[in-house]
Amino acid sequence: MRMRARAASASASAAVVVLLLLLLLVGVCAGAVYKVGDLDAWGVPPPSKPDVYKRWAKSIHFALGDSIWFLYPPSQDSVLQLAPAAFASCDLSRPVARLADGNSLFNLTAPGRAYYASGAPGHCRRGQKLWVDVPLPNGTYLQPSATDLAALAPTPAADPPAGFASAAAAAPQGGNASPAPRAAAAAGSVVALSFALQILLL
Repeated sequence: MRMRARAASASASAAVVVLLLLLLLVGVCAGAVYKVGDLDAWGVPPPSKPDVYKRWAKSIHFALGDSIWFLYPPSQDSVLQLAPAAFASCDLSRPVARLADGNSLFNLTAPGRAYYASGAPGHCRRGQKLWVDVPLPNGTYLQPSATDLAALAPTPAADPPAGFASAAAAAPQGGNASPAPRAAAAAGSVVALSFALQILLL
C-alpha cells in the first residue's frame, strides 16, 4: 500500500515538474525567433557581403522576448556572448555565455545592446560577429553607454531601425544599464531553455 502511495506521489511530482518546464518553455519562447543573418549557416561573411550581419541586425525590429537563432556545424563553430570591450577586440577568452551545439538560441530578455561572435579561431576578426539592439517595451532605445560606443569604434553607433523613436529621450535616469547584468539575464534564459528542452526530450 505504501509502495503504491509513494509511486503515485512520485508520478504527481514528475507531472508537476513537466508542467512547470512547459510553462517556462512557453514563456521563454513567447517572442519571435530570427535566424541570424538569414544565411544557410552562421559563418564567416562571404567577400560579396562583408557586412551581412550588421545589415541583418539593423533590418529587424527586435522586441523583448524575441530570440536569435544561430545554426552551424557544431564540430566547426560555436557562438559566444561577449562584453562590449571583448567584442571590440575579439577577445574570446572570457565569454559571458558560450553555446556550441550547432542549434543555439539566445533569448533577448533585457533592453539594450547584446554582443555575439564566433568562437572559432580567427573568425571574429574576419567579421563573424554582430550586435543587436533591443528596445524598451514602448519601442524606444536606450542611449548607448560609453562602453557600447567604444565597442563599435571607429564604426558609429547603430541607428534605431526605421519607424522607432530616438532612444536618448526615453533612457531612464542614470543612462544605460551596465552590460554585464543584461548579458547575464540573456545567458540565464539560454540555460533555462536548454535545460527545459533536455528534460522534455528524455
